[in-house]
Amino acid sequence: DFPAWDRVYAFFRRWRDKGLVAEFHDRLRDRVREEAGRDPEPTAGIVDAQSVKGAASVPAASRGFDGGKKVNGRKRHIVVDTLGLLLAVMVTAASVTDREAGRTLLERLRMRHWRISLVWADGGYTGRLVDLARDVLRIALTVVKRADDATGFVVLPKRWLVERTFAWLMHSRRLARDYERRTDTSEAMIRWSMTMVMSRRLARRAR
Repeated sequence: DFPAWDRVYAFFRRWRDKGLVAEFHDRLRDRVREEAGRDPEPTAGIVDAQSVKGAASVPAASRGFDGGKKVNGRKRHIVVDTLGLLLAVMVTAASVTDREAGRTLLERLRMRHWRISLVWADGGYTGRLVDLARDVLRIALTVVKRADDATGFVVLPKRWLVERTFAWLMHSRRLARDYERRTDTSEAMIRWSMTMVMSRRLARRAR
């Protein structure tokens, strides 16, 4: 009952390359924010990254090893708003550090969301990136650190919001690991997953 796979992929490729996947996702996010009584344009966000294993289909040129997480594959860098909705996404090799990817990710965020003035982050985003965000992008990158005397699992202010978004994404089996040959396809799949999360939320409210 399904169309031929190459026909389906042709539509997906066209929507990905022309930015229609991102546009559809962003319009739906604006609607969810309005339903929640928020302005469509956010002023604050939370940034974090997640390393996931890469399948055999992931080429060596775009995969790497994350020594901290002991993961061979790719890394998903995202920025979410205070509702946990996706604002910006970038997929790299897992060997790329948060600081290295942070500049490009925040530049993408600034280009799309001109009202963003504050972004919370973890300790992986310290250093020169904080100065660059402040002086060039006019974004206050605030690092929320874990207390030195904390033991076990501790919920950190603001940072738990982005961790919850990663949990939402992992409900999609396609995102359990990275299967895509191209990083922009991985980014499109992440947006599709968030699109399903948002559409279900709107449907529940409509009922």
